[in-house]
Amino acid sequence: MGENFQLWPAGMSSPARTGCARQNSRLFSRVVPILAVAATLALSGCGDRNTFIPPPPPKIELASPLKQSVTRYLMATGNTAAVNTTTLVARVQGFIQSIDYNDGDFVKAGKTLFVIEQQPYQLSLEQAQAGLASAEAQTKKSKADYERQVDLAAKNISSQATLDAATATYDAAVAAQKQSQVNIDQAQLNLSYTEVKAPFDGIVTAREVSLGQLVGAGSPTTLATIVQLQPIYVNFYVSESDVQSIRDNIRARAITAEELKKIPVEVGLQSETGYPHKGTLDYAAPTITANTGTLLVRGVFQNENKSLLPGYFVRVRVPRGKDNDALLVPDRVVGSDQAGRYVFVANKDDIIEQRKVVLGQQVGDLRVIEKGLAPDDRVVISGLMTVVPGQKIEPVVKTISAPAPDADTAQ
Repeated sequence: MGENFQLWPAGMSSPARTGCARQNSRLFSRVVPILAVAATLALSGCGDRNTFIPPPPPKIELASPLKQSVTRYLMATGNTAAVNTTTLVARVQGFIQSIDYNDGDFVKAGKTLFVIEQQPYQLSLEQAQAGLASAEAQTKKSKADYERQVDLAAKNISSQATLDAATATYDAAVAAQKQSQVNIDQAQLNLSYTEVKAPFDGIVTAREVSLGQLVGAGSPTTLATIVQLQPIYVNFYVSESDVQSIRDNIRARAITAEELKKIPVEVGLQSETGYPHKGTLDYAAPTITANTGTLLVRGVFQNENKSLLPGYFVRVRVPRGKDNDALLVPDRVVGSDQAGRYVFVANKDDIIEQRKVVLGQQVGDLRVIEKGLAPDDRVVISGLMTVVPGQKIEPVVKTISAPAPDADTAQ
């Protein structure tokens, strides 16, 4: 009884133990892979917890300044003014007999605009003509008497006193005849004043009198105003520094006074694009205005289509020479701050820098850069709202397109 009793033969496991082992084996085979994956993920997470991968640099378009020949302009603002503006007045007294134009009409020189009653002045002319006829008859008689007395005096038949009297009578008759002719001239002049004519081509304003109204009584009466539109002046002012620059340019180019009057002047209205109106330099004041430090300059324009009216505010430009090596960038890339104007450029390491610049005139959509850029600088032309100084970028090289041949917008 001291031996252990075994129900199963030696070498064989109990059925219960064998079943448990199999279950444990299957469970372990499932858990181990899961634990391995979890450990891998845990180790991976611990390794990347403090590592930052920066985003790639943004792609930014860059372009070198466009180098081309540009006409330099003197820029100004001015006002149009009529070459002639005349107030039409009644120079004789009378009632308005007719008005022979419509308010605002464009009329030619010599056109009759108003007629003042003519009958009184026609009668005065006829009276003067009659007076001249009488004076001529008296002169003829006095001359005959004078010549007769000269013959008699030569024969010692008439006394010297009688000859002197005949001479005086004849001289008085000649003077009276001349006075009669003057009376006729005055009467004709007064009669001509009854017709008020346009002194030049122009537009006549609204009438200031009515038919049948008495005018010219005591003082001249204003009838209307006529304004000449062709040609028309544009007056503008040039600063003292610009005046000196222009004078130096004139001396350097040996421009004569006659050539000065051929210098083109271009203007544009505020509602127009560019400078469509072409004229020439007409006058420059001999002195600088002391309180403003400016010089009055005037251009003259033929104004064929009458599009310019007196009193318009206009933009003016006058060519002052050419710059064959001007540098231009798109006007939209120029920024401004309290320190002035600037553009963004990329250095050799593709790092953004802010560059201060001095602007010149605008040519189409481009802007001349007077100072601050070199021909090989790379200017930022895209992403202007996102780039900042010191930022690393990936450059995308572009080319600035030349302005259209007729791009004449200059500011």
